[in-house]
Amino acid sequence: MNSSIVQLLASEKLNGDNYEAWKSNLNTILVVDDLRFILTEECPQTPASNANRTSRKAYDQWVKANEKARVYILANMTDVLAKKHESLATPKDIMNALKAMFGQLEWSLRHEAIKCIYTKRMKERTFVREHVLDMMMHFNIAEVNGGVIDEANQVS
Repeated sequence: MNSSIVQLLASEKLNGDNYEAWKSNLNTILVVDDLRFILTEECPQTPASNANRTSRKAYDQWVKANEKARVYILANMTDVLAKKHESLATPKDIMNALKAMFGQLEWSLRHEAIKCIYTKRMKERTFVREHVLDMMMHFNIAEVNGGVIDEANQVS
């Protein structure tokens, strides 16, 4: 695990009040570590003893990614929330349970993020880097909640 992922994990543990920012950070971590697929793809069937190496490798890769993503999620929340969700087998199950507990309606979040994108102005005497990172966060929130942000929308 590289140091930027460790910093992102340590920066904000899920406590309930920060669900959207936490979810955005987690999505970033999963993308950087090529684990995002674990939230969308089902586990391949357990390969039979005579299965070929490709199917066995796909299964093993999914199981390893599942455990890694699950650890990232549980380590990045308060002890009470981690204890409540540790019995869930997959990151997808954990995220669905957290969404039911803390999530707002996706359309509301998407609308709010897009509104921020279109109305955001760089403040005087601030760094461009901070502004760009803030905009990237809003783009990420919009996309995670079903917003399609194509190149034309990004430019405008």
